[in-house]
Amino acid sequence: MSQSKQTLESIQADFDRIALLTSGAWDHNAHYHKYLLKQIPSQRETALEVGCGTGEFTRNLAQRFGKVVAVDLSPQMIHQAGERSRSYGNIDFVVADVLNYEFDDNQFDFIATIATAHHLPMKELLEVVKRSLRPDGVFVCLDLYERSTLVDIFYDIASIPLNLAFRLVKTGRILESEGIRQAYVDHGRTDKYSTISEVEYLCSSVLRGAVIKRHLFWRYSIIWKKAVIE
Repeated sequence: MSQSKQTLESIQADFDRIALLTSGAWDHNAHYHKYLLKQIPSQRETALEVGCGTGEFTRNLAQRFGKVVAVDLSPQMIHQAGERSRSYGNIDFVVADVLNYEFDDNQFDFIATIATAHHLPMKELLEVVKRSLRPDGVFVCLDLYERSTLVDIFYDIASIPLNLAFRLVKTGRILESEGIRQAYVDHGRTDKYSTISEVEYLCSSVLRGAVIKRHLFWRYSIIWKKAVIE
């Protein structure tokens, strides 16, 4: 079932606020950009980013693809992304709910989504991906997960000192600014995450053969290559 108008408006308002506070400095998502970019296929005509934020990963894609479509629900995020991407003429930034946007079948060689999947009905998102991705195209997802096993707890514990060390080295500070921390705390009250098992189950029914991997910094990834014959 699609999200309610009230839910979408709440998410939009949260990220309009966060957009004004985001500096583009290192964070847990940016830590995995290189890993995600390594999954790009040899065919590089068109790419889609779902939940592009201020466009940091989008700009990476624009250096590798002829055309990039970047969708976000937040007008302020799209505004900031456009301002920061003026030198890129091959990006279309779009304010839209990706579940209700009219993509062509088999339109994209590469689809990426970072820290966005948990805001959407996961099965519907994966079905959009499956339909919109070209045969031999690749889908990558980086997102947060709900802890449910001892392995999750181990990764949690291991992430804490590494998080402090990486943030200090990359940004010169241990904590985010008070404004951004409070914005994410407020937003996080309505966040709901899937467990790794739930993600694996959904992928097994929609994206057969997808590889799900747990990562440090409270993240997991999905890598899926669409077969030539589905």
